[in-house]
Amino acid sequence: MSLLQTLRMVACMLLMVVASIAAYLFYQHSLYFCLLFSLIIIIGSMAYICQWQHKTTRMVLRMIEGIRYSDFSLSFSTQHKPRTEQRLAQEINGVITEFRTQLSEKEERYQYYETLLNTVDSSLLVVDSQRNIHWMNRAAMQDLCGHRIHSVSELGLLNPDFPSIVLSIQPGEIKTIRIHKGDTIQELAVTVTEYSTQQGTELRLVNLKNIHAVLEENEMEAWQKLIRVLTHEIMNSIAPIISLSETLSERAAQNGMNEKDYSVMLQGMQTIHRRSKGLLGFVENYRKLSRLSAPVPTPVNIGELLSDMKKLFPSKEIQYIYKVENPGLKLMLDRSQIEQVLINLLKNASEACMEQAHPEVIITTHHDPEKQIFFLSVSDNGSGILPEVLDKIFVPFFTTKPTGSGIGLSLCKQIMNLHGGNISVNSEIGKGSCFTLKFLCR
Repeated sequence: MSLLQTLRMVACMLLMVVASIAAYLFYQHSLYFCLLFSLIIIIGSMAYICQWQHKTTRMVLRMIEGIRYSDFSLSFSTQHKPRTEQRLAQEINGVITEFRTQLSEKEERYQYYETLLNTVDSSLLVVDSQRNIHWMNRAAMQDLCGHRIHSVSELGLLNPDFPSIVLSIQPGEIKTIRIHKGDTIQELAVTVTEYSTQQGTELRLVNLKNIHAVLEENEMEAWQKLIRVLTHEIMNSIAPIISLSETLSERAAQNGMNEKDYSVMLQGMQTIHRRSKGLLGFVENYRKLSRLSAPVPTPVNIGELLSDMKKLFPSKEIQYIYKVENPGLKLMLDRSQIEQVLINLLKNASEACMEQAHPEVIITTHHDPEKQIFFLSVSDNGSGILPEVLDKIFVPFFTTKPTGSGIGLSLCKQIMNLHGGNISVNSEIGKGSCFTLKFLCR
């Protein structure tokens, strides 16, 4: 309160005291007109004090209400008001402006950290002791259920053990869990950090890192190293054997031998030569896995690519059905490598349904513009793949075919990894299999 306002309040109080004394004296002497005048002065002074107090209280209450509900849009006019009210309005406006600035700074920091956490490729969840999920970043929404979830129990849809792991894991521990999302399998490493809020709420920050791709990459790298070592050692041994068998066969023919010995030796040399060449081709086939060149992406029209596949696999004994949603779509691909992938998949699908009464291979495409993902699927109506071998079909050298080499699907997976995509399989015994290629649209 300013000095002027203080003097006014003191003057009003003194005036009320003097008017009260005068009113009493006027009443004693029956001077009723003067008494009425004194009462008017008393009432006017009280009204002035109450009015000022009411204005001040109302301004303060509006400020408190705005702070409580974070509404800092209000402001008080300083025009056409007494100096004291002007100063009070200015002070309140200053306080509101300061709160507005602080709230804006906090909002900016919140947006900054939320944007930062949304760019992290790990899935982050904030869970309380009541099993509620307070917050999750964009990666968690995309990689888990595809939408925001509010309870840990909803994670049980991905894996029944998921909620118990999230709630029981201790800080410093690392646990892994496998979840199925559509046709893909994700291997997640789960870690947790505990902290308390200022209100005393205990929260857990759960970090879910998809390590499936890392494990596959490390596994493929280990296989490639093994292949390089084996092919080097085996080929170094085979080459001299082939050369020696040819030399011995030629010398035996030149120097002359009795017919029986020559026949026995020649059979032996021919067997050595034949098996060595077979082994050499066998090793050379495996060598492809470790010498796959980096893709050279160029714009590839999906319709033209599949049109070329139609020429390579015409519908004769097997019916090939193409369901292309967007033939004009162009993707940045290494055409020759992707053609090799499609040839392998179509060849496998043809062989899988060959014994059916009406063999059928269906090629479908789908583009998700929101997620910028392109899907290409090759399905057949064959007998399907046994569940116990389904997770091994992409492992190098693994095959269920009597004459298979076990590198076709491994090569497909490696090519898709080099393109930044992936390949997955869904199979049901007696109904057939479906291989899906997933590309990122760039």
